[in-house]
Amino acid sequence: MSKFAKAKDFKKSKAGLYVSLASTLFGAVGIAKQMKQARFDEDRLRQLDAAVSAAAMATGVALLLRELRRKNDDDILAG
Repeated sequence: MSKFAKAKDFKKSKAGLYVSLASTLFGAVGIAKQMKQARFDEDRLRQLDAAVSAAAMATGVALLLRELRRKNDDDILAG
């Protein structure tokens, strides 16, 4: 099995989903800093950018959580 195939399998695994979820949530720190700085500078465009980024992050987290639920459901049905 090639390294690429192993990496692709890891991304689809439960551990890979947890890593993706953690890295996505870690991005919330950057978004919070961006929002705080935009408020301090009273920069409406940066505030909008931070809000859109937060919405994208929330959507990504929701998708990852849905995939984790599906993995857990598959484990229950398999057992």
